[in-house]
Amino acid sequence: MDESTWIEVIQSMDKIYADLLHYQVELEQKNAALEESEQYISSVLEAMHDVLIVCDINGKIEQVNVALEKLTGKTAKTLKGQFLAEMFTGEFAYQIQDFPIHIRSDHVIDCEVNMLDKDGEASPLAVNCTPRYDHKGRLSGMVLTGRPLGELRRSYHQLHQTHEQLKTAQQQLIQSEKMASLGRMVAGVAHELNNPISFIYSNMYALQGYEKRFQEYLNIVHQNLPVDVREKARQKLRIDSLLADIHPLIEASIEGAERVSKIVQNLGRYAASKQDNFTILNLSKLIENALRWVIRSVSNKPQLKLDLPEELMISNSEGHLHQIFINLLQNALDALEDNPNPVIEIYAKKDKDKAVVTVRDNGQGIDEDKLLCVFDPFFTTKPVGKGTGLGLYISYGLATNQCGGSLEVVNHAAGGAIFTLKLPLQNRKEHHV
Repeated sequence: MDESTWIEVIQSMDKIYADLLHYQVELEQKNAALEESEQYISSVLEAMHDVLIVCDINGKIEQVNVALEKLTGKTAKTLKGQFLAEMFTGEFAYQIQDFPIHIRSDHVIDCEVNMLDKDGEASPLAVNCTPRYDHKGRLSGMVLTGRPLGELRRSYHQLHQTHEQLKTAQQQLIQSEKMASLGRMVAGVAHELNNPISFIYSNMYALQGYEKRFQEYLNIVHQNLPVDVREKARQKLRIDSLLADIHPLIEASIEGAERVSKIVQNLGRYAASKQDNFTILNLSKLIENALRWVIRSVSNKPQLKLDLPEELMISNSEGHLHQIFINLLQNALDALEDNPNPVIEIYAKKDKDKAVVTVRDNGQGIDEDKLLCVFDPFFTTKPVGKGTGLGLYISYGLATNQCGGSLEVVNHAAGGAIFTLKLPLQNRKEHHV
């Protein structure tokens, strides 16, 4: 061979060697990428709290993660080649055996089953089984993931218990606030009770004196004395005057007793924690009654501007509405505590199928950044010891949840706050009570 032939052979060998070096570098890069990918997959599987099982199309285990090893107490090497159904309790084993059939129909399986844990006990799992395909798109097996429900159920149970405890505590706080509000009205209520009780007391004393005179006159009548003697006794004892006065005394005493009874019933209804039955009531009268209760206990009495229809009939809970108005009026009075010219305006009207009541004071109003917090529990702008921050929170809950209405607050352009209560004229809850 001549020299040109050798040169051509050498060049070909150099090219082949260069290609070999290129292929070697590419192979090393792919091996490195494969190792990195395997390490990544392995770290993900180890970090999973849910169990993962990879099976072939017949349900034989090919790979598991660390979470499953911890749950069953078996190593991946021991589990490999075992049938999937053998890992579950008897009542679910037949269901698991059908997984290979279902995945051939490209079905995704979601169910709850019991797996045997390391102690041989049933451990509940929420499992999801999906088909697995190879690089050519052919069905090669299935992947089963399961979330242990034992811890989840324990957490849910604890959460439920905590929620119930919070509800109980909330009810106790609400009841405490209601009783605190009731205490603030004691002075006014005591005055309102004192009037009829004093009236009944004085009437009873008068009737006691009338009894003595009647008894004395009857003794004279029974002695069969002359008519003129009996007539003098009748005039001396003023029997005719007593007879004319006795009926008004009895009527007034009955009226006073009924008034006391009504006050006591209202107090009981206000303090009661149970939900009242819905009744047909005159909202205007209810507002006036609540206003009378609150105003009597206030030394700095405000000017009242009322615009109430003579009748505004609605179907709702009288006790709950009474408490709402008590809280709104008490809140208005608290806002006017240092106001030299306090004014409270109360308006009520019918608007289509709703009754709308507004309560406005001429106080300083509420800071704009705090308007959204007014109905939050324990929120108050009052000094420590003068408010619990539950009055408006309770009122909002009663208005929205119990009475089927709404309660809103805004600041008035001329000063002070306006609370607007909207109530359905015919409450749907009425038929379910």
